[in-house]
Amino acid sequence: MLDYKELEKQGLAHGFSHVAPLDCSTIELMSEVRAMCEKNTCHRYGKCWSCPPGCGSLEECQKIIDAYQHGIIVQTVGELEDELDGETMMETEALHKEHFLSLEKELRKQYPKMRPISAGSCVKCKVCTYPDAPCRFPDEAFSSMEAYGMLVTQVCKANHMEYYYGPCTIAYTSCFLLE
Repeated sequence: MLDYKELEKQGLAHGFSHVAPLDCSTIELMSEVRAMCEKNTCHRYGKCWSCPPGCGSLEECQKIIDAYQHGIIVQTVGELEDELDGETMMETEALHKEHFLSLEKELRKQYPKMRPISAGSCVKCKVCTYPDAPCRFPDEAFSSMEAYGMLVTQVCKANHMEYYYGPCTIAYTSCFLLE
């Protein structure tokens, strides 16, 4: 069994605003979320191993998730000056990615077979090898929750974690599936 108090301490020490236990059986993969990826608003669809279709079908993603029972959800919450404060949104996103990579490195020592799933696609390489060659770092690469087909609000709600912290806030959410 995981020591959630210790994992929470680790997550908070790495800069996350919130850390909560994750019951992997609550994760529902949705074709509607995957369909949003196909619209390619982030310009990563079909361009990297960590995004669809490179990250696998929903069935393949489900098999990966099914290999885990427990994990943690982590969030970085930013306070915006107003609802159009794009600068703070980008700063909060950058902080979240920094926290994610830092905690991922530490957790990998404790849980070598963990599965990190982020609030964005993998950026370990400047240029991804997709689709011409295999991933250079398959054990270190990560997909986003949406690439896997997760509706982040559903995952948060099912695991008793807030998703919305009120007006003029932004929350970036990721998870770590652990042994």
